[in-house]
Amino acid sequence: TEDVWTQEFKKMGLTYRPPKMVLFTDAVQSACGQATSAVGPFYCSGDETIYIDLSFFEQMEHQMKAGGDFAFAYVIAHEVGHHVQNLLGTLSDAHSQMARMSTTDANKMSVRTELQADFYAGIWAYHDNEMFGSLEPGDIEEGLNAASKIGDDYLQKQAQGYAVPETFNHGTSAQRVKWLKRGASSGNISYGDTFTPSYSNL
Repeated sequence: TEDVWTQEFKKMGLTYRPPKMVLFTDAVQSACGQATSAVGPFYCSGDETIYIDLSFFEQMEHQMKAGGDFAFAYVIAHEVGHHVQNLLGTLSDAHSQMARMSTTDANKMSVRTELQADFYAGIWAYHDNEMFGSLEPGDIEEGLNAASKIGDDYLQKQAQGYAVPETFNHGTSAQRVKWLKRGASSGNISYGDTFTPSYSNL
């Protein structure tokens, strides 16, 4: 991810500052507070660190049937996407708006932020493959399968048998697949505006 984003930032006339990464199981302390593995992988802008819970990958493989090297890489690249948003100022904008919104609207803003991170994961896949020929047949499908299994609607239906759209904060399976695919097929960072379209068009 560092090779790709260093190059992408250079194209924009900016300097990329790589995030740090912490691997954990069970629980971890971050600048954003204490987190348990129930949270799954996350990015903390306070210390510019990606926290990867290794048990989440086991869960993906065994419970979600969404394993594979590219599926795991997508999860990491999604969190790096939040770091990119942080460096570009998108994340702090979104968070300051969310602080002034109703819960439902804040959830919608969260979905926009998460879908852009999925798009950035796709951008990474495109350029990583250009640089290193890293993608094998089936890799993108593996990532899209993972994206579909971590959609809010899918997870809620698995957990309680039905979905509550106003509580979604990461996006539906279809939305997550769409934005990951858009990044991975275009490689063009300017196609990743998830904030301007109407919510129903995401």
